[in-house]
Amino acid sequence: MQKVAFHTLGCKLNFSETSTIARQFKTAGWVKVEFDQPADVYVINTCSVTENADRECRSYVNKAMVLNPSTHVVVVGCYAQLKPAEIASIPGVSLVLGATEKFNILNFLAELESGDKAKVMSCEIEEATSFTGAWSSDDRTRSFLKVQDGCDYNCSFCTIPLARGHSRSNTVNGVLRDVERLVSSGVREIVLTGVNLGDFGISDSSGKHVERFSDLVHALDQSAHHVRFRISSIEPNLLTNEVIRVVADSGKFMPHFHMPLQSGSDEILAKMRRRYMTDLYADKVSRIRELIPHASIGVDVIVGFPGESEAHFAETFEFLHALPVSYFHVFTYSERRDTLAVTMSGVVPHHVRKERNRRLRNLSAKKMHDFTSGHIGLVMPVLFEAAESGGKMLGYTPNYIRVEHPYDPALVNTVVDCLLSEVGSNGAVQGEVVTRSEPVLL
Repeated sequence: MQKVAFHTLGCKLNFSETSTIARQFKTAGWVKVEFDQPADVYVINTCSVTENADRECRSYVNKAMVLNPSTHVVVVGCYAQLKPAEIASIPGVSLVLGATEKFNILNFLAELESGDKAKVMSCEIEEATSFTGAWSSDDRTRSFLKVQDGCDYNCSFCTIPLARGHSRSNTVNGVLRDVERLVSSGVREIVLTGVNLGDFGISDSSGKHVERFSDLVHALDQSAHHVRFRISSIEPNLLTNEVIRVVADSGKFMPHFHMPLQSGSDEILAKMRRRYMTDLYADKVSRIRELIPHASIGVDVIVGFPGESEAHFAETFEFLHALPVSYFHVFTYSERRDTLAVTMSGVVPHHVRKERNRRLRNLSAKKMHDFTSGHIGLVMPVLFEAAESGGKMLGYTPNYIRVEHPYDPALVNTVVDCLLSEVGSNGAVQGEVVTRSEPVLL
């Protein structure tokens, strides 16, 4: 029986696609093993956002070749689409598959012959027009469900449109069918994911939208399934008041939003070619807080973008300091080939980028501590996960507060009420299971 191993670099969308490819192998009779074990085929799903994509890819190819020198190494994903010739030149690579070809991996493998040079199967990204659904399935508790792919935005720092192509989506009915499969498999929480999630939608032949993201949210909220839904990262200009209102009134959608900001300076946002200014972002946060006071709001921010002066950074720091958000994901700008930003003047020294990153991460830690501490003494439903570490298990409240509890296998993949008692040194809240007369559904 043939064995296959997988390694995924990058975002949750990549993980959902790796899981889908792995299911194809399983259906065909292959056995999945860990990447550190000998296998007949190794599949590496790459990312173009990581700073050292080439080095990371080479490292995992080398690991595979050490484990089995006669193996086939297949490289797929965003980096494979952007730089297929570079990947094909790495000793040991048998097959390079681009954005549309990766889901036909078994057919391409069947055509390989021993001793072949690396084959590159990658169409021009403009030809990537079809949508292929995907979802992660390694964790029964939570699944990341891909509902949208590609991006029509052209932010000056981003290569993702070049790697994934134009925006395209599943249909609402198609998503509902995928949700049915996931719920039937025992999944308790589904995270809607996409490259530009808020751009979900289907248009008719005239270009008129016949399905939008708000339609999908409404349909899922009204479905019969007892399952949690979360909205992953969504652009602030695409997070409509209608969607916020549905989440506010929903018993299924969790009160948790993650909106990329990238900069608190309107001048830098313009250079980044973002499609909003800080006033719109602040308005969205205010609207969420008005309708869902206890919601968790996460922020993406980039430091060290070309031309970002100390005054620009101070604008970002003060904007975030005053904004009632819960936490940040802070990214240090790094140059990307084939982007407009890499040609811009005003390069920020690396030591300055690092220092600005540190200052924002410290502010984020304070924001998260304040948000979490505000829930001490409350009883909240917590969905516990299977992983055990040091005799402890972790779970999450609807508004994404991390809760720690002594490991109890009976709590795995269940939602129980917990009294939140104190914030631990690791940032997790200590939770004590309590009982009440009514069962907890979500």
